[in-house]
Amino acid sequence: MSQKKIFLVFVAISTVSFLLHHGGSWTMEAFHLGCPALCSHSSSSSGLKPKHTNILFLKTHKTASSTMQNLLFRFAERNKLTVGLPILACGHQFCYPRAFSDQFVHLRNLTPNIITNHMRFNRAELRRLMPNNTVYVTILREPSSMFESLFSYFNQHCQSFKRVPNGSLEAFLEDPWRYYRPDEKYSMYARNTLTFDLGGDKDRPSTDEVYARAFVAEVERVFSLVMIAEHFEESLVLLRHLLSWDLEDVLYLNHNMRTSASKDNVTNGLPTKIRAWNHLDARLYDHFNASLWRQLAVLGPACVAREVRLLRRAQERVIRSCFGGGLPQQRTAVQIKNKDLRPWKPSSKVDIVGYDLPVNVSRGGSGGGGGEAASELCLRLIMPEVQYTRVLQRSQVLR
Repeated sequence: MSQKKIFLVFVAISTVSFLLHHGGSWTMEAFHLGCPALCSHSSSSSGLKPKHTNILFLKTHKTASSTMQNLLFRFAERNKLTVGLPILACGHQFCYPRAFSDQFVHLRNLTPNIITNHMRFNRAELRRLMPNNTVYVTILREPSSMFESLFSYFNQHCQSFKRVPNGSLEAFLEDPWRYYRPDEKYSMYARNTLTFDLGGDKDRPSTDEVYARAFVAEVERVFSLVMIAEHFEESLVLLRHLLSWDLEDVLYLNHNMRTSASKDNVTNGLPTKIRAWNHLDARLYDHFNASLWRQLAVLGPACVAREVRLLRRAQERVIRSCFGGGLPQQRTAVQIKNKDLRPWKPSSKVDIVGYDLPVNVSRGGSGGGGGEAASELCLRLIMPEVQYTRVLQRSQVLR
């Protein structure tokens, strides 16, 4: 039985037991009894641990990291924090795929509280830039689904992919070395992308067991939390505990997603081939996926289940307020009228979906009577990363 199935069995048993002992109530009071570390942090005189505000989130590629970035941007704005952003010459990334340097940071005279735009990790440079108590967080995704996404998303940027006849993922995996060139500029999209983003050697041979073990151990030493995209909500539970945040701090909508027509099915033995080709990424994922479930087990199945349920309820309230009902309709870039809400498209062959605000919200209403502040929340909740980065760049210059 898998770790997740075992965990879910514990959740079911613990939840039934909890409800029997608390009369079936899912109140915040009962929640706090089960998770005492998660009470409100609104009063600095209450003796509760203050929210942690110095965070480096390594935004890895095609891992739900854009969703996390939006969450962190909103947290920074809400708490008037300084976000380390790329210089204009770097676009919305820190001159990726070059290794991160503080020379790539806009307004370098300001010490950042949060950094979350794409970079290639460089621990030495970041230590010089960030406060000493910075918490390091990143996110991983299962290698086979991630590689399919990379192959589709960067097909017109990565020469290793462009060489493949008919853009066939199957053909690439049949003989990767026929198409792959390790030293090309965007070759990191074609092999061990997670390893590269984390600062590792993407082309280290699979026979080098010493390197693989040492690299995993280094990531574990530096990063306080490695989230898992397939278990995003459970990862947010751990993040909230780690940073002593409130429920509102981890509300989210999914960002930077492809349409169904832009996706391929990964079947017929392709996952095995993908994991073999991306052996270091597979090693990282397997290690930190197991680590995530160990941490959740320590926290307690009933606690995790209650918090996920509360998170979903809170998100439903925000969505009702912003969009007047269920989840907002996802639209392709050409369907979104407001150019400030159109997601970036990597090529004409890939459709990325985003969101548009209802007319009553875009004109200053919230759909729920919250006024201008609620309208701004709704706008930020759906703003794509390129536009949001520019908004923060302008606001921090003015500040």
